[in-house]
Amino acid sequence: MYAPGHLGELTQVIDPQLVDAVLEETGSREQRVRLLPTRVVVYFVLALAFFERSSYQAVWDKLGTGLRGTAVARPCASSLSRARRRLGSAPLRRLFEILAGPVATRAQAGSFYRGLRAVAVDGTTLSIPDEEAVTWYFPKHGGQVLEFGYPLLRLVALVECGTRALLGAAFGPDTTGELGYAHRLLHHLDASMVLLADAYYDAFDFLQAVTGTGASFLLRSTRKRRPAVRRPLPDGSYLTTICTGKYRAGRGYGRLEVRIVEAWMTVTLADGTRRTELWRLMTSLPDAERYPAHELITLYHRRWQAETCYFSLKSTILDGRVLRSRTVPGIEQEVYALLTAYQALVRVAGDLVTAQPGLSAERVSLIVLLNAAADQIVAAHGIAPPGPASLVGAIGRAALAGLLPQGQRWRLKARVRKRSSKYTFTAGKHPRASQAYTLNFEMIKDGRLDNTNVS
Repeated sequence: MYAPGHLGELTQVIDPQLVDAVLEETGSREQRVRLLPTRVVVYFVLALAFFERSSYQAVWDKLGTGLRGTAVARPCASSLSRARRRLGSAPLRRLFEILAGPVATRAQAGSFYRGLRAVAVDGTTLSIPDEEAVTWYFPKHGGQVLEFGYPLLRLVALVECGTRALLGAAFGPDTTGELGYAHRLLHHLDASMVLLADAYYDAFDFLQAVTGTGASFLLRSTRKRRPAVRRPLPDGSYLTTICTGKYRAGRGYGRLEVRIVEAWMTVTLADGTRRTELWRLMTSLPDAERYPAHELITLYHRRWQAETCYFSLKSTILDGRVLRSRTVPGIEQEVYALLTAYQALVRVAGDLVTAQPGLSAERVSLIVLLNAAADQIVAAHGIAPPGPASLVGAIGRAALAGLLPQGQRWRLKARVRKRSSKYTFTAGKHPRASQAYTLNFEMIKDGRLDNTNVS
């Protein structure tokens, strides 16, 4: 009865001893052994993330297909559903917390900047079923007359740049903003990291909390700020002080010294379309000699690694589908299973990069990893290594055979019916087809433009 409890070769990453320890820690182990032991249910829930298009029974059959000569029970869909409810979300949450964390070593390019580990924070939303058992907690959006669209779950994650590994994640109803969930992730930061974020995270309380962890930050400042130049620096950036707008008795106004980098960004498309706007970056790295402004401008663009991570979760693994669970505890369990499956694949990619010095993690295709892992689940291969453990197994060999080309890749996505965007103010400002472009940024130095880089 324990035989279907596997994930093929990924069982070496999420092994039965780990699952049993998690079940013991969360108090989720069964009091009596059933035809569906709790350990097997954990693997079944994880397998659901690899086969989003398959039903419960179809996924169960895939877990047993490669177990030739082993008599495996075939429970009905309702039994599998009840087993999920008995399990709850706590074991999957703890399993994700154990697997989450940095993957890159110091030798891996793209994950570090002058000794600091580059991490990015950002948020996204996932669509969930429109059910009364769900909408009381995940309310739908509505106007004065009608409600519209699917209920949405807001997910905020801390992502390691380069490897796109998850350091932590927080989620819940989208009635809470990204900053509310981002505060829950600050304990993952330390003095060895620099946090990258977009303009939404330009809030004094958040930046002060980030500084309190010892981590540095680099983010885009909102246009609402009009910082005064307190001390200009040789590279054209300058030091200033930002304050909280709230007066606190006995403490006055909170103050935080930051460094500002200003530049004009010009994007020129292949068809001749040209757009120019002022970018203002804010950082807690004050040393202009050690952290030159033009390097910070380039570093900031690594923030898009978080978007690539979300693309992998939503479009590659979920395939753009609505979550299948129809209860709040089931949704929490499913999201943690999705994050755990993703992180397990990232760790396989990390082992592959370790075994192949000089290989960039960005060349390892998550689609290839996902398909190879699913094949190993169906074949039930590699559940336990026959000999000494190897960093490169069947999944790794498939990834090596399907490496992505070197250099930056176009951001392309299969054509889908897109839901209405909340960014209505950008309507008509972007081309309808993908085009090559040239990015030019000009530093503002001593009131003049200094063309420092063209890429």
